[in-house]
Amino acid sequence: MDSRTQLIELILEKSYREGDFTLSSGQKSSFYIDLKATTLSARGAKLIGELSILAMQEAGILHHASGVGGLTLGADPIATTVSLASLGRAGGAEGIPAFIVRKEPKGHGTGRFIEGLENLRKNSSLIIVEDVSTTGKSAMHAVEKVRDAGFHVLGILTVVDREQGAREFFEEKGLRFMSLVRLSDLRSRYRR
Repeated sequence: MDSRTQLIELILEKSYREGDFTLSSGQKSSFYIDLKATTLSARGAKLIGELSILAMQEAGILHHASGVGGLTLGADPIATTVSLASLGRAGGAEGIPAFIVRKEPKGHGTGRFIEGLENLRKNSSLIIVEDVSTTGKSAMHAVEKVRDAGFHVLGILTVVDREQGAREFFEEKGLRFMSLVRLSDLRSRYRR
């Protein structure tokens, strides 16, 4: 079984549920994908890291990325595993560093939105990661914050695209959108 199929099976086992749910966007849904059980498992993290590096390589942006991160909390384990997977493949000897975008600025100390700035080159190009993309609005918050801090965004990489408008949303904004798995991949293999 290839890595992508392994990831699909792991998501189905740990993170995909059917029922009546309300999403963070307020939309109602007959299924829910809580990806944290997958992204926080060792096997899931390894698969996501490897597949993300391949997706960035195929998109031609891997060697242009100076950082990878996104909106806390969903993006945190993804950014870390992609950073680890980049060692020896991109970003020089140090790999591609991870960063975290807060939803609100830190209430003490530096008071900043972005953690890990010390590892990022000023005005460099970053990749925004997300666990599950529906409309794209959450990841766009991260895009805006890193742009406000003077960085460029190479694209958005999501683990699961719910195929409900995120791709189109980002493409309209001139941003590349990459997904490791689509909802249709999950639904075609789902066994009740």
